[in-house]
Amino acid sequence: MNKKATGTNLENAFTPTEEVILKRRSVRLYQKKQVPEFMVKRILEAGRFAPSAGNAQPWKFVVIRDEKIISDMTSAVVRLLKLFRAVLDYRRKGFFWLRPLAEIFIRLNRYELHPVPFGAVDLIARGKLGLWHGAPTVILIFKDVRGVGNPDLDCGIAGQNMVLAAHSMGLGTCWVSFAKTAFKYSLKWKRKFGISYPYRFVSSLAVGWPVGKPDGMVPRETHAIDWYENGERITIY
Repeated sequence: MNKKATGTNLENAFTPTEEVILKRRSVRLYQKKQVPEFMVKRILEAGRFAPSAGNAQPWKFVVIRDEKIISDMTSAVVRLLKLFRAVLDYRRKGFFWLRPLAEIFIRLNRYELHPVPFGAVDLIARGKLGLWHGAPTVILIFKDVRGVGNPDLDCGIAGQNMVLAAHSMGLGTCWVSFAKTAFKYSLKWKRKFGISYPYRFVSSLAVGWPVGKPDGMVPRETHAIDWYENGERITIY
């Protein structure tokens, strides 16, 4: 541990672990050089050591370092997102009549079609935003639906372990869930990676060397926290 962050100085200094958490940024521009294999294996090991309900470890990781596979998957996802945009984006001039259909789909997929991700759908479909942003390594995360408790949560914890481990090595990462369309609406990629029951796609991680130095603490919205102590409740920010 950093000596400056021990003992009486701990109150005024972040630990190395805290610095990794607080300075991590999502990276959307990567260098072309590949990540060393040993680093990827260490990242996967950090994921494997994540806590999970009953230590069930309800995850499966698939690593893609083949440029053509990444390119082909990107093209497949872009084609599907173009279709979604054509059918659901009623905000385009003259397409207001699509709104009732879009509202039905939004009710059925309220998380995936939230305005924030749907805004990115539009950008990806129009080629204004990359899928994995040029990252040379992609880690797909699948959940075992038979997992104890909440497999989605467990996979999220494992993914966060991997993200923080990668950042501690000087790498950049970005969570990318749009790849879900490739597994949800097509059998090709399930067959390609041998994915079948009980596994289902959760999310993926872009991993690579960032362009420039994007790391650093940025302002975050503060949420009120209720704090109970000594028979009282206080609200802190």
